Parts: sequence; C-alpha cells; structure tokens
Amino acid sequence: MKFVCDGTDLSDALMKVTKACSAKTTNPILETVKLSAANDTLTLTATDGELAIRKKIRAEVLDEGAFCVPGKYFADFIKRLENEQITMTSEESTVVIRYGDSVSSMQILSADDFPAIETDVNENRIELSAKDLKELIAKTTFCCAQDDSRPVLKGCLIETKEGCVTFTALDGYRMAVCKKNILSMTGDIRIICPGRTLNEISRMLGSDEENITVYVQKNMLMVSIENTVLTSRLYEGEFVNVSGIVPREFQSEVVVDKNALDESVERAAVLARTDKNSIVVFDIREDSMGVSSNTSIGKVNESVKILLEGKDVTIALNCKYVSECLGAVSDEKVRIGLNGAVSPCVVTPVDGDSYLYLILPVRTTA
Repeated sequence: MKFVCDGTDLSDALMKVTKACSAKTTNPILETVKLSAANDTLTLTATDGELAIRKKIRAEVLDEGAFCVPGKYFADFIKRLENEQITMTSEESTVVIRYGDSVSSMQILSADDFPAIETDVNENRIELSAKDLKELIAKTTFCCAQDDSRPVLKGCLIETKEGCVTFTALDGYRMAVCKKNILSMTGDIRIICPGRTLNEISRMLGSDEENITVYVQKNMLMVSIENTVLTSRLYEGEFVNVSGIVPREFQSEVVVDKNALDESVERAAVLARTDKNSIVVFDIREDSMGVSSNTSIGKVNESVKILLEGKDVTIALNCKYVSECLGAVSDEKVRIGLNGAVSPCVVTPVDGDSYLYLILPVRTTA
C-alpha cells in the first residue's frame, strides 16, 4: 500500500477518529487506527468495540491496501508533520513515512484483524437541528453515571413522542431531562445511548444552522456529518422509571436570578469542596436565599434575592451538582421547587418545560 496526502488533513482526521481508540484493552487491535487507501481516498477507522469513528480524506493512492497503526503514537507523530506532504508505504510489518528529506517508520498490524464496523443502520431516523442536538447533549450527559455498577445509567435515555425528543440522564443522586422539537422522524424510538457517544457527536457538530439525521437500528446508532461517520452500540436493559421521581406539587417555589445564584454557589463551593460531602446549605426565608458553607477552613455566608411562594425551607445540597445544573442553563431566571429538607430539589424554567433538573438533598446532623 502506498499513498500521498496532506499532513494537516491527516492530522485533523486522526484527532477525530482516535477518540474511539480503546485506552484500556487486552486486544491491541482496539488501540489502533485502520488506514485503507483506494480510489484516491484514505479512510481512517478506529473502534473500542462500542464506539467507532470513520473519517475520509483526499489522497493520491499509488497502491491500494490497508493496515493498522498504533492510534495514539501515530496521531502524536503526524501532528508534528502538519505542514508536510506525506508519503506512506507499507512494507510487511512496518510503514515507511517520508516527508521532506526525512524518513521514519512505525510498526503496523494486519488490517485483517480489525473488527468489522456496522454501517447499515437505517431502520429508524430522527432529524433535528445541530443547535438543538448540541443543547440536548450539553444539558443532560453530565448527569450520566461514571461507574459500571449499573451500566445503563452510563447512558442517556432518548425517547421520541408527538414530534418531540426527550433526553434523560441520572446517576442516582441527580437527574437531567431536556426536550426539543424534531424536524422529522420515521417512527418513535426509545434507546439508551452511551453518554460518551453523545459527547463525541457533540464535538463533531459544526454550524448550528445545519440539520442532523440520527439513524437507529436495533442496538446500533449512527450519525454522519460531512466525511465523518460515527456508529455506536446502544445499552441493553431497562432504564429507571422516572415517572414517579419528580414531585407534582411543591410546598415552596422560588424564582431566582440564575447568574446571581450560580456566582454565590461558586464562592461557597471554594470552601465546601474541602469537605467530604461538598455541602452548601440554602436557607430560604421570605425574599432572600441564604447560601452558606461551613468547614474546618472557614465559613461563607451570602444572600441572594428571590421571589418565594409557600413555606420557608432549609436544604443542604452537593455544591458540584448545583453548579453543574446552573451551568447548563442559559435562562436569566430559574424556578426551584422544594418539599422540605429531605425531598428532592427541582430546577425548571420559569415558563415552559424544556428542561428539568432534580438533585437529592444531603442529610445533615442537626
């Protein structure tokens, strides 16, 4: 196999596809990028067995073929050749890399051992704007679980119904829900997509003005953007039934300036993070919300103006969960619903139901 390509094009493609290379595996082929050259096109593919990314770039193909290179090291090396015209020739177990007056080589593996990637994923599809897809992902995936104790919670539940798509993520301590209108669909879907997959899709998205089609078939999802195709396995199993988790009524409802609350929480969090539970206490009385943290290092006590309907209430929450929730919201004001110190805190828009965040309180000793 032999081809000539632009160093910048190759480096940019490698930066995209190596996101799918496995970081921890007993199978070396999953740490590689497969390079296939044919018809004046170089195709780069990487997979960790769950997520796969394929990218095509232009190349002058002098001899067709395919081989696999160590993804991380190859990408790091090519990044330093972005201003070069690169010629690559495979020779048995090595690839010879020529650029300028220099020659380097790297060990390669046989492309025959690289896993087959499913690309016929078109049973169902939904179409929505790139802007809305970015927002759905940004507003929810940070609530996906990070551990393997319940694998489905590492994913985001995606459901379509009556022209809307809803993303739901939870980790056992907090939950995020976001809803958007879709442009078209072939049928309702209900899938659990890995949070990592959705974050990689978000990185691929370009202009907010373009429309994106998401294809779903059985346990697979696929997105094609320009010359990049991402496919991913979906999680199997039952997602948590969230219908009974969110309270229907609240004893206390607060409307507050989002930025003012966020800034106050961030200051209190500087000290709160030194404590094991990262607790910030919210003391709601009439027209003000006290925001405080009390640790061995020091104390923070602040007050934020609010509009309160209902009872006074005091609740302790994890500062990280509150900060990430407020950071995902772009509204000027938010509504907070509470039912006492031991019931969930619920954050929603002042008007509408486009998003919802639920945070479980931290029990404190009196």
